[in-house]
Amino acid sequence: MQQQAVIVSGISNREFLERYAQPGRVGLYGGTTPVDTAIRSAQQLLRPNGQWSDWSHVFLFEGQRVDGHHWVLESDVQILQKNIQLGAQENRIAKYFDETAFPALAVLDFGLKPDQVATLLREGLELVAKRERYSVRELIGTLIALKKPEQRARENRFARERSLYCSAFVLHLFAHLGIDLVPGVTAKHTTPEDVFCSPVPHVKYLRQRPMPGAKTAALRKKIEAGLRRQISRLKSNACKA
Repeated sequence: MQQQAVIVSGISNREFLERYAQPGRVGLYGGTTPVDTAIRSAQQLLRPNGQWSDWSHVFLFEGQRVDGHHWVLESDVQILQKNIQLGAQENRIAKYFDETAFPALAVLDFGLKPDQVATLLREGLELVAKRERYSVRELIGTLIALKKPEQRARENRFARERSLYCSAFVLHLFAHLGIDLVPGVTAKHTTPEDVFCSPVPHVKYLRQRPMPGAKTAALRKKIEAGLRRQISRLKSNACKA
């Protein structure tokens, strides 16, 4: 299998996901919330043209279950009314049907064999059962390292045990297959953009729409200021530890 991209248009998010979601495939989305936008903005350092990344989250397709729905395995922060899910979790793909919130979608098919898919899902469910956490600290450490590429092959300075943010979660699962999706970068320094650009042979299925207002100067400054505050706070706490 070589690198191949298939552009899909004229269908809804739901149709796209239900058509291409298969167990063991990797999904990505580009979102429009302030957090999604901040992540996309920070990843511009990985693009030769300096444009924002299209991607802000990565997950693994689990497949269709007895309830007739497709499910995903992911590490995410999700707030539902008074309930907060923070870390490894299972969700229906209906979570990503909203075309305004998730204008960019991708499905990556690495051509895995059935036994490899079984290993991915087994290990993913194990992380869910153990309640592996989502670490914002590690995410901030990754964003710091983006400005110093030589640090990306080293341990994340804010790494914690039993913590994996979204792309690190997916990299961790593929490592059980002996597959390094992002060679030269430690799992806890990877980003959605890294996964999307993985040199491992695969087929990309893409469904993308414009992201309104994502590149305004005012929004960029607001996001960067927020990131600087977070980084400063983490550095201060690290010095006190």
